[in-house]
Amino acid sequence: MDKKKKVVIGFSLIALAVGFTVLIILYIGIPMVKMAQEPAQFKAYIAGLGPYGWLIFMGMIILQVIVAVIPGGPFQIASGYVYGAIWGTVLCDIATTLGSLFVFLLVRKFGLSFIELFFAKEKIESVKILKSTEKQNFLIFLLFLIPGTPKDLLSYLVGLTDMKISTWLLITSAGRLPAILLSTLSGSALSSKRYEIFAIVMAVILVFSIAGMVFYSGHNKDDSRGNA
Repeated sequence: MDKKKKVVIGFSLIALAVGFTVLIILYIGIPMVKMAQEPAQFKAYIAGLGPYGWLIFMGMIILQVIVAVIPGGPFQIASGYVYGAIWGTVLCDIATTLGSLFVFLLVRKFGLSFIELFFAKEKIESVKILKSTEKQNFLIFLLFLIPGTPKDLLSYLVGLTDMKISTWLLITSAGRLPAILLSTLSGSALSSKRYEIFAIVMAVILVFSIAGMVFYSGHNKDDSRGNA
């Protein structure tokens, strides 16, 4: 196969991938998010799926992780509303870890071109924090531990590093737990009409999210200066 044919096939595959992604967002992603934003409606929908509704729910979260432009927060809150804080956290964490594993493997297979299907080049290039290998794994774990950091983008970019799959699974499964637990706690409080607890948890999430954004911004700038 000559170079021209390879280029044509490559652009055709990218066009198909982009078109498929757009269809997923329009016909699956947006309706899913709208439904998750109405926890009572979402609970009725999951109950109507029968005993395997939890599998469908986990599939939704896995898809949300892969199609990174779909927000995950509504699903985590809805999970707490439907399944309670404990089981909601377990289901969300397992599904998110599986989705993150798929993303990791897809990036390892297709590289930067796959990431650019979901993120603008400027957004990708703005992340300098992964360019330093010194204490990289610990720093990534901290970024996943703290709410407010760009976990979706980082989940894709980690696949470009030399991190081992086992290390990535440990980071994404353990690091996301606090944020997921807080979100499912808020959903559980909303379900039981404990609105004061819901308000407290949301306030805690807000405070930690602001702290996470400041932490990420500071370290990203420091890393940029260190690599100038």
